Amino acid sequence: MLPTSLPESYLPVLLTWMFAITNATGIIVAGYVLGKKIRNKAKDTPYECGITPTGSAKERFSVKFYLVAMLFILFDIEAVFLYPWAVVYRDLKWFGFVEMLLFVVLVLAGFFYIWKKGVLDWSQTEEVERKAAAGLLRRTGKTLEPEKVTHVA
Repeated sequence: MLPTSLPESYLPVLLTWMFAITNATGIIVAGYVLGKKIRNKAKDTPYECGITPTGSAKERFSVKFYLVAMLFILFDIEAVFLYPWAVVYRDLKWFGFVEMLLFVVLVLAGFFYIWKKGVLDWSQTEEVERKAAAGLLRRTGKTLEPEKVTHVA
């Protein structure tokens, strides 16, 4: 039987949310109540796949790492738009096809742009990146060359 009113139609969603919150809270409380509360150096160290941690957790990452992470999220979100389109593709006819073709062409244009700009190229060393950031290198074509420093007296 289908729901006849607005509150009846939202009742399954409300029950699902209540179940999820109750379940999550119950698992956290059970772990706290039933778990051992022994603290020692081995338990307080970070776990890195069985390897003893080395270095500091405050090391700097290359900006390219963040660029690739943002681009992954961006393209992943754009791929999500393909699913609803695929569901209603037959109803949209040629209009839907042309719109999605335009969307995919724009996404691919953005991808080829970032590829051409070298955002996805991880082959440059960190030293070159530091020099480029400090303004000690100038771009000539596709390579970075040392800047000629002239001192004015």
